[in-house]
Amino acid sequence: MAQWERLTQLPDAYKQQLDELYNRDALPMDVRHYLSAWIEKQEWQRAAQDHDFAMALFQVLLENLDIQHSRFVQEESFLLQHNIRRRKQNFQGYLDDPCALANTILWFLKKEKEILQSADLAEQVQLLHVAEEAMETSSQLDIERKIAGLRNEVECMERTMSCLEEQQDEFDFKFQTYKMEGKLIKDYMSSLVLVSVVDEAAKRKQMQVFQQLINRLDECRKSTLSELNKLLDRTDTLIDILVKKELVEWHRMQQKACIGAPENVCLDQLEKWFTYVAVCLFRVREFLDKLEELVGKVSYQNDPVKSQKPKMQKRAETLLKDLLQSSFVVETQPCMPQGKGPLVLRTNVQFAVKTRWVATPCNHYNAPQIKGYRRFNVFGTKSKALNMAESQSGGMVADFRHLTLKEQKSGGGGKGINDISLSVTEELHIIHFDTLFEMKGLSIELIMLLQQQSACASVLWFNMLSVDTKDVMFFANSPAATWPQFGDMLSWQFLSATKRGLNEAQLEMIAQRLFGKQQTYDTCKVTWSKFSKENTPDTFWAWFDGILVMVKTYLEDLWRDGLIMGFVSKSKEKYLLKKKQRGTFLLRFSESVIGAITFSWVEIDMNGEPDVKTVQPFNKVDLCQIPFQEIIRNFQILEAENIPESPLLYLYPNTPKDEAFGKYYCEKTGSKDINSFCYFFLLVAYILLESKITPKPASYPACCVG
Repeated sequence: MAQWERLTQLPDAYKQQLDELYNRDALPMDVRHYLSAWIEKQEWQRAAQDHDFAMALFQVLLENLDIQHSRFVQEESFLLQHNIRRRKQNFQGYLDDPCALANTILWFLKKEKEILQSADLAEQVQLLHVAEEAMETSSQLDIERKIAGLRNEVECMERTMSCLEEQQDEFDFKFQTYKMEGKLIKDYMSSLVLVSVVDEAAKRKQMQVFQQLINRLDECRKSTLSELNKLLDRTDTLIDILVKKELVEWHRMQQKACIGAPENVCLDQLEKWFTYVAVCLFRVREFLDKLEELVGKVSYQNDPVKSQKPKMQKRAETLLKDLLQSSFVVETQPCMPQGKGPLVLRTNVQFAVKTRWVATPCNHYNAPQIKGYRRFNVFGTKSKALNMAESQSGGMVADFRHLTLKEQKSGGGGKGINDISLSVTEELHIIHFDTLFEMKGLSIELIMLLQQQSACASVLWFNMLSVDTKDVMFFANSPAATWPQFGDMLSWQFLSATKRGLNEAQLEMIAQRLFGKQQTYDTCKVTWSKFSKENTPDTFWAWFDGILVMVKTYLEDLWRDGLIMGFVSKSKEKYLLKKKQRGTFLLRFSESVIGAITFSWVEIDMNGEPDVKTVQPFNKVDLCQIPFQEIIRNFQILEAENIPESPLLYLYPNTPKDEAFGKYYCEKTGSKDINSFCYFFLLVAYILLESKITPKPASYPACCVG
């Protein structure tokens, strides 16, 4: 494509750049437009250095302008004539220096290329943004192509059915006419044997016509059945992809989303695909019903419809049943209003769950025979009609918002009860929903199984590792998680709670806490016991979850802005700070106190060496009384001559404290603020440094401390 043509097809933002480029008279845009093909073919680089060559091009340019002027004269375009004549007069100024004109045109062509390169780069960046979704996009395009092929097959089948009906109508009309004329052929339709009547020759001729018609009808029926079989084959292939691949992947993404992964679990695309395939299968059932109707009017020996239709009918209904049963899903997993996330439920506390299709919640499903394994009943709304008003996307949903679990009161285990005993956090329960789908004479019972774990740690572990959502015995022999799996899961917790995940350095600190110093952690594995059972009650999960709750409750803005380094060991902290100037500080989570944060800074000792000091951790009791940024802002210690001074000057690596935290500071006005700062006065009094130096209280205006 020519350069100018490409430029005129760019998005508006780049056309604006083009308009600004030609907002000058050196090379008018209309000249560039009308002579674009000629201009782009010339060697302007050579002309800029060769006077004779430049003069030759200059003369040809003027001739082309004359030709363009003549065209406008013929078209009676007075304004365009005037403009092009004026452009030629302006170019006459290059008569003494045609190389300057060549340089000018060369400059414009170069700037045009820069605009094109900018647009191409933006397109490439856009492609990079979707590179991670390339495989998914390819898969979706493949399904869309198959859907389009299926749609085409259905349209072709409709035309085929019309042709078949027309052929049968032609045969039926001629045969009925023949009967009305009194020349009835006894048992023709069953035996195709002709019976003698008055005119044997005419009879044979007429029978030949009927035989040809019936042969054509037979071929058409066979062809129609063959096309229907191909249509069912294509549908079968699509259902296999949708149910065994796309839906399985969606279930897996939903599992990961339940533990914080940034997965897209929107059902709109799947619903579109499932719906069209279901519509196609209903059309196949209509085609088969139409064949049954046609056979009722005209049939004959070895009629292919009679022998093949029952099998095809059964196949179509089996495919439709499989599709509809698979399409009944839990769109939104059960969640308590004030819970920690999906799938963590408590007895006698209301929870909500949303299903697609009409659904009825039923009692506990297939409880394992394990000693002490509890059983529950589901209470609340016993049935729910389809309500499209409750759907965000216009789909068909049943939204249950006030359900509760109540434990069944039953005796202990008896004979045959397995002696394996699981803790409460390892109990996996399944709730199932069922409904009856009826449409166009088809009745199908739909069942959806729904997993539920009794604790957040179990939810995370199960959804991270299990691909079988019905595996209630998962924790009887739980697999270990690889570090890449485990690290992703931890990062998702922060990403979902605060919109900022964990970086590589933070994950490395956690890995070192779990495995010690390693060259690489990719082959390391975390067991269920190490995650949630060792060092009870201070398990790894208890420590991590305590930090997560603290950040979400008190420090979310600071964390999201990257002001909290957080996951950094004491040794790494000292290594980082000792290389920095006095007053540099960083914020990290406590490794010994659950749900607490502290800060450390650099001082210079008597020998001129850097010395790292740390305060005792602040927990939720402290943070709920005064914002952490105010603690940072007002923290002071007494230096020489009892002069209070803030040791916190630069947030690591070198950002001035007020520049980093300033937008979060509170105004010191009003009695409420006075009370808060009086509390802070008392708070600082008991903060101790790890270097065993006790800081004195901060200094405040008299109105705050008096």
